[in-house]
Amino acid sequence: MIERHFAKLRARGTVSSEEEQAVRASVAEIRTVPADTLVVRAFEVQDHSTLLLDGVLCRYKDLRNGQRQITELHVAGDFADLHSFTLTYLDHDVMSLTPCRVAIVPHRALLALTERFPSLARSYWFSTNLDASIHREWEVSLGRRSAAARVAMLLSELHQRLLIVGLADARGYDLRLTQTDIAECTGLTNVSVNRVLRDLREARAASVTAGRVSILDRDALWRTAEFDPRYLYLGRRPAAGGGAVR
Repeated sequence: MIERHFAKLRARGTVSSEEEQAVRASVAEIRTVPADTLVVRAFEVQDHSTLLLDGVLCRYKDLRNGQRQITELHVAGDFADLHSFTLTYLDHDVMSLTPCRVAIVPHRALLALTERFPSLARSYWFSTNLDASIHREWEVSLGRRSAAARVAMLLSELHQRLLIVGLADARGYDLRLTQTDIAECTGLTNVSVNRVLRDLREARAASVTAGRVSILDRDALWRTAEFDPRYLYLGRRPAAGGGAVR
């Protein structure tokens, strides 16, 4: 299902058939990963990056007392650790929250791709900048948003990101996360998450049941979150130099 990766790239630019073939050829291996499995260990030198094909991965850090803070979620089509291509290692762990399939892309192959295709180099540079934009929005949630706004923000963001790769529609999307997962994304307790989900359902904004997020009133959900999707840069990017997209 690497097509979801191309859907993400094409939502913001173009990918030639030659570039697509080169990306496919760069995949060294496809792995199946069970839920709750460590995929990348913090501070271990990496010789490859991990492209998520199916499922949900998360970046996180643990504290000594056992508390975990998830700092970003990755959905199908995302590179989960593209940063290791330039940083060599990550300062945080990456694990699967659901059963996943991932493509392994060696860094030597990424180097060849980016040297041969400058447009792909810009696309992958954009991808790491987008991760930084998402991190900033999550930081605002953790520092300033109310409990209801934090959860509404997460549900709204995931809806937009999954729409791009064909895993959502206007009515909602599948999300096999537990309330504990949502709590670790939003810095809340399980009790608070349960209460917020009940309130969102009673307000007819969104409902989360049996692994499905139903968007009942998108505008109401966005108002609760103060959600502005522009930080996801969903439009097509201009070509280098400010010209039209090639």
